[in-house]
Amino acid sequence: MTGQDLYATLGVPPGATDDEIRNAYRTLTRRLHPDVNPNPGAANQYRDINAANTVLGDLAERTKYSGRYQRDSNYYSVRVTTSQRVIPLLSEPQVLYMLVEVLPEQAGRGAVAQTHLNLTLVLDQSNSMKGSRLERMRVAANNIIDQLDDKDIFSIVSFSDDADVILKAQPLNDKAGAKSRVALIQAFGGTEIFKGLARGMQENQRYASKKFVNHIILLTDGRTFGDEQQCLDLALKAFKDGIGISAMGIGDDWNDTFLDQLASSTGGTSEYINSAAAVVRFLNERVRTLGQSYAERLTVSIAPDPDAKLEAAFRLLPSAQPLSVDRDPIPVGALQMNGSVSVLLQLQLGPQLTEGMRSLARIDVTGDIMREQKPGYKVIADLAIEVVGDAKMEEPPYAILDALSKLTLYRIQEKAEKALANGNIKEATRHLENLSTRLFQAGETDLAKQAMAEAQRVSQTSALSPEGQKNLKYGTRMLLLGSGDAGNGNDGGKTGKISGINGSKTHNIGSNGSKAGGGGS
Repeated sequence: MTGQDLYATLGVPPGATDDEIRNAYRTLTRRLHPDVNPNPGAANQYRDINAANTVLGDLAERTKYSGRYQRDSNYYSVRVTTSQRVIPLLSEPQVLYMLVEVLPEQAGRGAVAQTHLNLTLVLDQSNSMKGSRLERMRVAANNIIDQLDDKDIFSIVSFSDDADVILKAQPLNDKAGAKSRVALIQAFGGTEIFKGLARGMQENQRYASKKFVNHIILLTDGRTFGDEQQCLDLALKAFKDGIGISAMGIGDDWNDTFLDQLASSTGGTSEYINSAAAVVRFLNERVRTLGQSYAERLTVSIAPDPDAKLEAAFRLLPSAQPLSVDRDPIPVGALQMNGSVSVLLQLQLGPQLTEGMRSLARIDVTGDIMREQKPGYKVIADLAIEVVGDAKMEEPPYAILDALSKLTLYRIQEKAEKALANGNIKEATRHLENLSTRLFQAGETDLAKQAMAEAQRVSQTSALSPEGQKNLKYGTRMLLLGSGDAGNGNDGGKTGKISGINGSKTHNIGSNGSKAGGGGS
């Protein structure tokens, strides 16, 4: 618990009485103790709650803690919008959506970037990269070298069926020398991604620390065979070590499901580069955004109440990416100085709810503030919602409605792929035709034509074209980048920023034993 605001962790004000602390702890225990709550986020957050109570529940320890306690600044805030203001009493489970937005406070907006990178490029040099792909990759690497300065750490690893360190991790003092090393990369051999990632990890770890944006960018045009699980295990270790991984696939012959899992495990992003000419643009843009990080290594921990379950999560901003809910906390990447992080959550509420105001979920957003070098900064939002016996169904807020309508398009193409994998050609064709119709209605003419062409192809050949499959997957995903702005919350549902979320309490937790903000009721 070192560096965290223990009062905010328990949801009590500084100077709370023994009874207030005891009651707060008991309430949280009834909701989040692992014996009563099976959600991974509950066990994760309860460890912090229990540790906070160990200090605040002991008068002598609390006195020591209070003596060094001081209030800190707000660095970012959390805004939560629910799909319903109130929920009805039903005899069956019901779904509730929550849009969680993380926004830098005004002081961080427009600030001059002082973020430095510990960046490792892991570049595929297999035979299939020969020609224009390899040449564009070299140009992109040289452009990145030009973007960085001598306070950035840079390294390059190339791989085929083995891996070589082209440039050891070091401050970028000799740009000409680094470019001469890039010129040595030649295409040969097969594709074994694990070997490249493992060497890339070794280089990045040399300087990895919370003062840097530690990131690996993987560029590949092929499938790796037999070592995917090793790569995914390595990604989990990278996340624990504070290293993000972004994956970029060029062309059509690479495993998009695998690269999605690899990137999302660390809060990174996976991208589809459909031509050699686009390599330079994609890599330059990714490095540019990394350099604008305001809060790095951002995670979201979701602890629904015992009768609720987190079913799905999808990051909308700053880049659209499906997120795994199998573990907690969920890595969501970085918060940029002039941007936001937006995540759509799908919760299932159990039947036989009790009428009245009730707690719903506790959300813990943790990140490292880069400019001020404050690691482990937290904002905790404790959400409540009202259950009414005769509640009327209302249209969700525009922000959620917009996100769901676009997410539906992405999920339709997923359903088509799944049906095809199961050998159900008619169902796959029907999903693609439905997708085409909806894309036309949304004004996405090019994607709609692609979906119709793939529907015809599937009905005739029982297969998607590799190019069409990726165009539809990443094309429908890109549509989500326009979602996530909750507006003022007056168009249905319930929106709150810092406080006032259907009677919820929200707390900011600083990193130096300080409280960055408080919540009301």
